[in-house]
Amino acid sequence: MRKWIQIQLNNENTKIQRVAERIITQMQQYKDKYKLETRDLDVALQSAFEFGEMLDKLEQEDLPRHEKRFHQMLKEGTIQKIAMFQANLDKERQEIEDKLTKINLSLNAIDYNTGTYITLISERSKDMDIRSFQQDLRACLADTLGGEDDLYDESKFYQVKKLIDRFNGREGQTDSDKKWTRKVTDVRNWFLFSASERWREDNQEKEYYSDSAGKSGGQKEKLAYTILASALAYQFGLEWGETRSKSFRFVMIDEAFGRGSDDSARYGLELFSKLNLQLLIVTPLQKIHVIENYVKSVNLVHNEEGKNSMLRNLTIEEYHREKEAR
Repeated sequence: MRKWIQIQLNNENTKIQRVAERIITQMQQYKDKYKLETRDLDVALQSAFEFGEMLDKLEQEDLPRHEKRFHQMLKEGTIQKIAMFQANLDKERQEIEDKLTKINLSLNAIDYNTGTYITLISERSKDMDIRSFQQDLRACLADTLGGEDDLYDESKFYQVKKLIDRFNGREGQTDSDKKWTRKVTDVRNWFLFSASERWREDNQEKEYYSDSAGKSGGQKEKLAYTILASALAYQFGLEWGETRSKSFRFVMIDEAFGRGSDDSARYGLELFSKLNLQLLIVTPLQKIHVIENYVKSVNLVHNEEGKNSMLRNLTIEEYHREKEAR
């Protein structure tokens, strides 16, 4: 009888041990899946009542019923908005690339030096903030195009939340987050721009300009005027060599031609003349001997002791007559 009873006890203990192991395994699985909610719970049979309390709360609040709705809202609301946001950024990026292509068509029509022209080049920015933002944005949308509901889980929600929290400004980091947001969402910052001077005969590069450092004032001005003229041609929809057009052609340039050489000033004015632009030039008098050959009238401004501004309008013919008389 003792032996028979011991066998029964051993069998029951084995069953209890197996059940306990299954319970422990399920407790651990639950903790692994919901780490934040179960961070204070121990994986032990003695904690069974705490897991039971969590179950009671879930059943009372009927949270499982809202799980499907959560997935649907995450899918149709947040994820779709993020996808639209990314699509808008990509559209702006493509617009910049398209504009650059059209500006390069205008640049190709301009002789920069004898037998050469300028073309603008864009490269992806290597800035870590921008690269990291682009990766985070892609991660939010990764594996979400297949339509499977199990892809829209809590981890996907936290990926999106992390990004949006930074857009809104995290506690104690509001100012830095605002600067970061302006930086990464301005698509112009996604590019590094440079200029290449190339030979017309074979399109081989003559000189590369990553910036204007090391260049003389005249060289800097000449490069700036070349790019400005091509950008104006694109912005106004101008065609080189046009003599009549209804397109808007008025341009005002402040502090124009003041520091560069006479040659670079003539180069810029010849470019604007080819575009038939209506030009208003605001400049000191030191370049008037160059500019007077390209304008139809002058407006001389004089301010006695900074207290009494006076303006005199003259046609270029009147200006030349008075200049010779004086």
